[in-house]
Amino acid sequence: MFVLLVSIVVTLFVAMLFLNVYFRVKVFKSYKVLVQNDIKFNSAHFFNKEKMEKEVIAQHPEHRESIELFVSYMKKSINMATVLIALITIFGGILMYYRNGIE
Repeated sequence: MFVLLVSIVVTLFVAMLFLNVYFRVKVFKSYKVLVQNDIKFNSAHFFNKEKMEKEVIAQHPEHRESIELFVSYMKKSINMATVLIALITIFGGILMYYRNGIE
């Protein structure tokens, strides 16, 4: 049972790690486009779509797709990191639960 649980958690962890790296690369590529076009916004814009529409996209309507792509990739990357933390915690819990029973 221990080996099965560890195998599942490790496999999920590796898969999520690769997905996270994939989205991070996409984030950096889309960020590069924003920097080259001098588009700046902060985290308040990031999580508030109305504020983003009024303040950032209104100033840069020609880069709407790039801005939305960046925000989308960033949110996916944050979600992946959250799942990775949860998987690490689960893996640690499994190891703690079975640490005395392995022999």
